Amino acid sequence: MPPQINDINKALDALNKFREYTISPNHERFIFPFLCGSYFTYRKIDVIRIFAIAKTISENPTYLDVGCGYGDFLEKIREYIPNAEGIEKSAEIFYSIGKAKPEYIKIADAYNGIDKKYDIIFVGWMEPGVDYRDQISESAKCIITTLDQGLSLAAEFDGHGFDKIASWVTPSWEDINIEITNRYYSKIPNELIQKLADLRGAHNLWYVYCRPELKKRIKNALKLCLAEELEKRYEKYEFETVLDNAGYKYFERLKNPFTKYKLWDPVFDFDTKT
Repeated sequence: MPPQINDINKALDALNKFREYTISPNHERFIFPFLCGSYFTYRKIDVIRIFAIAKTISENPTYLDVGCGYGDFLEKIREYIPNAEGIEKSAEIFYSIGKAKPEYIKIADAYNGIDKKYDIIFVGWMEPGVDYRDQISESAKCIITTLDQGLSLAAEFDGHGFDKIASWVTPSWEDINIEITNRYYSKIPNELIQKLADLRGAHNLWYVYCRPELKKRIKNALKLCLAEELEKRYEKYEFETVLDNAGYKYFERLKNPFTKYKLWDPVFDFDTKT
């Protein structure tokens, strides 16, 4: 269920109290993701990858973030795609806490349909039990989703006229939340914290879907983007230090045997020769 207004106000009170004793101002985006961050974890390279895909589709790409909340991730995208838009179905999340709604965020429910066509539609969060894949599929050339394993179960677009061409694994906000809570806001002994850290998992999956005619171009763009990532160090967002310190570094391989791939390492789902 989406957050209720009373819940938001309670969370805001808790956030203000948390700010009185927090170890780092960057922790709050993972402790209070709805108010201060997003329900998925990202780095600047995730934004750059999306921009690389967008420029492959169009010189002047169009972009929609479905269920964008207060627009944390959308703000980062707009640094590269200035006309990027978002839709959020609840106007109350803004006026209940006195937050101004940006003009580029429209109050609308994707379940009722999307009124324009977009080069990329991003779905960073889909509430459990909600499924508007048909509506999104009708309006996009490329769909990028983040799937929080066990929660966002309707974020996969196989069978909707799209091919999944790439995916990568990142930690979820809960993964980071657990790590920083154990390390900085609990009285757990250091030895136990290390044992728990060795069991850490990464539960967020990024999926890239596109129309079949675009898959070779987009795969090649992602491969070129990856080569540039490995060749040069991009300037990071300030909050990325929290990810690094929590043991979720770029291209980190976790000890947990259930995590098959390195973090942020793209896995491609088809061969361009086929």
